[in-house]
Amino acid sequence: MSLKECVYSILIVSATDSFHSAFTDLLPETRYSPVDTVSSISTAKRVLAEKTYDFIIINAPLPDDIGTRFAIDTCISKQCAVLLLVKNDIHADIHDKVAEYGVFTLSKPTSKLIMMHALNWMQSARERLRQFEKKSLSIEDKMAEIRIVNKAKWVLISELKMNEPDAHRYIEKQAMDQCVSKKRIAEEIIKTYT
Repeated sequence: MSLKECVYSILIVSATDSFHSAFTDLLPETRYSPVDTVSSISTAKRVLAEKTYDFIIINAPLPDDIGTRFAIDTCISKQCAVLLLVKNDIHADIHDKVAEYGVFTLSKPTSKLIMMHALNWMQSARERLRQFEKKSLSIEDKMAEIRIVNKAKWVLISELKMNEPDAHRYIEKQAMDQCVSKKRIAEEIIKTYT
């Protein structure tokens, strides 16, 4: 899929309705959907407990917090790109605190052009996170297969009195002979003997 075909979901966290509407007006629905808005960190936390987003945009400060801890925690625990907008006079300090966790920052006031550039950076970051997710899933699948094959080997060792190398060869040979995965053979062995 081309990057131009991707659709990104956004959660906007801002206490001001003017920011919500101004920012939402920048976003074409064909590219950004859904775009949800909340007005506090506590509400944002509740929403994120139930739903995932590609982008989180935080317009600091908020009534219940400035938003830096929330931005950091979200970057650490969720697979999304986070943008924190802060006043110009504190931008450098906030950036130093959050940048190492992957949080993007912009100083306010900002322009439409800069916001569009920020969205492009966030798209790049989100696509990179997707690649990490794919690698992580394939590693998890491989680890699950290894666990099942090892369990099947122990079943063969205990039930058929094979040694470990023979049990391993048996599973590999059965998989090759039947043109199926070792995992499938392992599952059949476990099902048969347990």
